Amino acid sequence: MTFLFHPDAELEFNQSIDYYENIRAGLGHDFAVEAYLTIQRIIEYPEAWPVFDGDVRRSLLRRFPYGVLYTLENGSVFIVAVMNLHRAPDYWQDRN
Repeated sequence: MTFLFHPDAELEFNQSIDYYENIRAGLGHDFAVEAYLTIQRIIEYPEAWPVFDGDVRRSLLRRFPYGVLYTLENGSVFIVAVMNLHRAPDYWQDRN
């Protein structure tokens, strides 16, 4: 199974890496690794996480306050958002 980012999700993912890297050198790398591990778990077990909204599911990162919101489309994982859990919860809904 493959995965694809919504352009806005990819942008917020990259901005989050930059944010953490600016806090401490190497922390952005740690965030990226954790996010990709979460995406790998999603690819391996795409239906393991509960439906969050409509057909969107959410898998939480273990170390950072983020969730990966995704849908399953044509045998692929489509990442709708890399969501900071402290942000307004429905900001991403126009991305589907």
